Amino acid sequence: MIEALAEAELIERARQLAASLPGGAVVWLEGPLGSGKTTFARALLAARGARLPATSPTFNLAHHHEGPRGAAYHVDCYRLKDPEEAGELDWEGMQQADLLLVEWPERGGAWVPPPVARVSLDYAADPDRRTFRIEGAA
Repeated sequence: MIEALAEAELIERARQLAASLPGGAVVWLEGPLGSGKTTFARALLAARGARLPATSPTFNLAHHHEGPRGAAYHVDCYRLKDPEEAGELDWEGMQQADLLLVEWPERGGAWVPPPVARVSLDYAADPDRRTFRIEGAA
């Protein structure tokens, strides 16, 4: 089901997802630039107790965050020119963390581990809302 959510509602969905995810979960965040992926990631990390701020890691491909459940990673594949560049990241090590969030997973190709949950965000008709859809863990 696709919903049109205000920012506060989007943050609440991130909190709900955080509570339902097992340790070691991989979450894909999909959608165009500015659609709310980093806002959602920040809320999800905060709900897991990770130390913030979680800025968009667009200029650094991966950000490491510590929390009470262990490490969490926020990876942004947007700047990859070729999926093979993703091979330079320590995907195996990041999968040992409590949480691995991946923005633009399609740009990482086969290197990106399969998700437990897949979150899709996009612009809505109301500029103060974003469409939200989740597949997998609820």
